Amino acid sequence: MSLFNKKDDKQEYKHLEGAMEKRRSVYHLEPKSPISDAEIEKILTEAVKFVPSAFNSQSTRIVLLLNDNHKKLWDLTKDALQEVMGADRDFAATEQKINSFKAAYGTVLFFEDTGVVKGLQEKFSSYAAKFPQWSEHTNAMHQYAIWTAFAVKGLGASLQHYDGVIDEQVYETFSLPKTWRLIAQMPFGSIGSEPGPKDILPVENRLIIKK
Repeated sequence: MSLFNKKDDKQEYKHLEGAMEKRRSVYHLEPKSPISDAEIEKILTEAVKFVPSAFNSQSTRIVLLLNDNHKKLWDLTKDALQEVMGADRDFAATEQKINSFKAAYGTVLFFEDTGVVKGLQEKFSSYAAKFPQWSEHTNAMHQYAIWTAFAVKGLGASLQHYDGVIDEQVYETFSLPKTWRLIAQMPFGSIGSEPGPKDILPVENRLIIKK
């Protein structure tokens, strides 16, 4: 039986070739998208539905911010960082960095539902110490799946970590439950300029094959 049922399936498979290579950290992002909002939502929906998780916990939570909500995130991030850094330190470089994220098309927020993790710890006490770690694993897989899918569709993105600085502001601004632990933020948009070459260590030093 053929792997492909339709001609379109073959074309889609061709798009997936080299997908991991396409995924790069892109910092020069523009406030537009080569695909529709509906297509962006479809990518996120498929990740939420199909990315695996330990014990099928499905503990990852994702929030898509577009338009003014996207801009609010980076405004509150800038305010929070300025408060942390204080008036005595030069804020210009940090402000420029945050403004570059704000200049993107949108942002994906990644969370882990601590209530789900705690429930599994109580149900399977023998593995209690492991569930927080496994929770991080599934969140990372969601990040990578979405990032790679964006790259295939021509969207640039990077992964940021301002959790621990903006958590309370995010909960309040976007009316989110505090049982959701903020993990990462992914600004995305059309690629303003391609990233430079990436240094790759010798594969033979990192991959062992035994037959």
